[in-house]
Amino acid sequence: MAVVIGASRPISWINTAFPFAAAYLLTGGGIDWRWVCGTLFFLVPYNIAMYGINDVFDFESDIRNPRKGGVEGTVTDRVHHRLLLTASAVTTVPFLVLLLVGGTWASGVWLVVSSLMVLAYSVKGLRFKEKPFLDSVTSAAHFVTPALVGATMTGNPVGSWFIWSMVAFFLWGMASHALGAIQDVTADRAGGLASIATVTGAANTARLATAWYVLAALILLFLPSPSFIAALAVVPYAVNSGRFMGLADDNCTRARSGWRVFLLYNYLAGAIITITMLASTIG
Repeated sequence: MAVVIGASRPISWINTAFPFAAAYLLTGGGIDWRWVCGTLFFLVPYNIAMYGINDVFDFESDIRNPRKGGVEGTVTDRVHHRLLLTASAVTTVPFLVLLLVGGTWASGVWLVVSSLMVLAYSVKGLRFKEKPFLDSVTSAAHFVTPALVGATMTGNPVGSWFIWSMVAFFLWGMASHALGAIQDVTADRAGGLASIATVTGAANTARLATAWYVLAALILLFLPSPSFIAALAVVPYAVNSGRFMGLADDNCTRARSGWRVFLLYNYLAGAIITITMLASTIG
């Protein structure tokens, strides 16, 4: 069990559970069995599958990556690979069945898309993570699709504010993936792996990430109040990635500090957004 939990990156669980839970409530849902089931699914099983499958198919490159082995990703020994794949199936399938049966046709479509993106990112024959720009798109989908599942599961129509907030969220996801890829430029090139960062270079990738963060903030800024608070919460992300817009590829590992800041700031930004949502709901 420790192997499975470690591979699922507990530090990132909230990043997929919160979007579902919040979207479900914001679009008219309540604290019912579907909310509980969906939140639990996107909290643990979803991450077991997403990161566990990734660890199995990324083993050869992970053992050469010096930053693997902690909160940023484990290196799971081959003897545990079958366990990871089995756990991914056993923990996700029951939840998927329940959510498909209890949801709407729209939430079912998004749930299938979400599951396919998890597989496509890592499995052989697809490996979207090695297709520059598509890697960032797929990574963003990992975090946005749970929100889309939650919003469409209520059966209530969503407003334009929600659609635009999802566009901003998607840009945030692409930017965040790109930021994380910068630190691995030289390692990935040496291993023959392609990514948005290996193609555009460290500095240009930082510029793209910063631009996407800024665009996400601008979209939120023009949405109904109190979305401007969420917009302000995105600004530090842009400042953080902007520090590396002049980074040479040979010094790409310096961007690891930016990734650590990102991981820590996520909790503060999440708290700000959560408090804002609660305040606006109560008000």
